[in-house]
Amino acid sequence: MSSTPQLSIVIPAFNESQRLASGRARLQPVLDKIGVEFVEVIVVDDGSTDGTLKTAHSVYGDLPHALFVQQPTNRGKGAALRLGMAVATGDYVITADADQAIDPKHFPAIMKALLKSELAPGSRAQGGHITYDSSVRTLAGSVFNRIVRYYTKSDLRDTQCGCKGFQLAPGRLLALFGRVDRFAFDAEILYLAELLDFSIKPVAVTWSDVPGSSVRVGRDSLDMLRDIRNLRRTTYVNPAVAFNLDVEVEAIRNSLRGLRVGGVVLARGITDVLVILPRDGAVSGHALAQELGGQLRTANLTEIRGRSLLAL
Repeated sequence: MSSTPQLSIVIPAFNESQRLASGRARLQPVLDKIGVEFVEVIVVDDGSTDGTLKTAHSVYGDLPHALFVQQPTNRGKGAALRLGMAVATGDYVITADADQAIDPKHFPAIMKALLKSELAPGSRAQGGHITYDSSVRTLAGSVFNRIVRYYTKSDLRDTQCGCKGFQLAPGRLLALFGRVDRFAFDAEILYLAELLDFSIKPVAVTWSDVPGSSVRVGRDSLDMLRDIRNLRRTTYVNPAVAFNLDVEVEAIRNSLRGLRVGGVVLARGITDVLVILPRDGAVSGHALAQELGGQLRTANLTEIRGRSLLAL
């Protein structure tokens, strides 16, 4: 049995106890096709109050690679996905909603796209737009997509699809720098990916409009618009430790393990190596620098663009 999964599926779940089982049923044919020993399923309980974590254990606990993480309070989909990305171990990561509304049969195509692209977001758009179950929702979705594309400079016609594929290191880097906790997380990820010059290859997907979504169209739409408008005003910097090029990667791994710091990305450039840490990782970064002879500082997106990335 493989000790390291090839694919990690990250499922954010807030009060999803009623939809996890049907989602597993939709996912099972793909698990059978890929092989359960090659798939890691990570369920992130985002402060649920309906027994979601217990249900998740019951639904996915039989898998050889299953991880269940719980946030003490509800922080939002973006925060849950960032946490899932930080603990994922597969070469590829696919985010998916609890109900698996995006047909999981498309996961192999997303994995294939990730062979050559850092990101492979699912796209429900046909003919340039997404058709929902009502003309009003279809129009609202089209207007919202135009706004998102204006602020993020992305040309994707479906920015809010809950199914997105990432190579592990680029995905984790996006999670490290992300700031948005709720539903505008998807737009922020694409905005950061554009700034980092990541390659993006959308994959056409089909979906079912499953009842029971936790999205509240009115209030959540206003919150998303506010968050999206703030993207360009946000300064994206994280603590980082700079090392000479001859630093041993395994020494960094061992030090981070001893410090109990995870979700880290190593970014190798022409003149130095940067270890990008979580936003609250400055104290651990100081210890890492002291132990291995590095320099604690901050890093921004511009200086990371073009570097080779490795998830640690």
